[in-house]
Amino acid sequence: MDLRKLKTLVDLVSESNISELEITEADGKVRIVKSEAGAARGPGVWVPQPMAAPMPAMAPAMPQASGAAPSQGAPAAPAIAPETGHVVRSPMVGTFYRASAPGAKPLVDVGQAVKEGDPICIIEAMKIMNEIDADTAGTITKILVENGQAVEFDQPLLVIE
Repeated sequence: MDLRKLKTLVDLVSESNISELEITEADGKVRIVKSEAGAARGPGVWVPQPMAAPMPAMAPAMPQASGAAPSQGAPAAPAIAPETGHVVRSPMVGTFYRASAPGAKPLVDVGQAVKEGDPICIIEAMKIMNEIDADTAGTITKILVENGQAVEFDQPLLVIE
């Protein structure tokens, strides 16, 4: 968006009763918000809005490095066993869906046999639905991600044995 157009939009917001204006174009997104406390910044000042990103999962707290042995009564954290079989991993960052449409039958269920090339899930990335196909034949033994959950690149999605 060129600077003249941006200035025109700022002037429009400052001179009107509009408190907020958001415009999305092919080359970007602009959000103009009128300040509540006009004296602080003046009305119609452009406030850049950072894009919301999914928060990464927090790692468990590290034990203290004091050298003290853990108490005998404390239960040990369960060890995560490596998955057996072929793990299908996410080829991109996005949102995982089990079905092709809301309310539709899931593409695969646990215990279902799949052939190489069969669609097994969908990952939405940037408003594009990307069908993920099985890269090996077998039976779905585990679905590791919840429907509608945000997934990261290379995150395990399903297990095929």
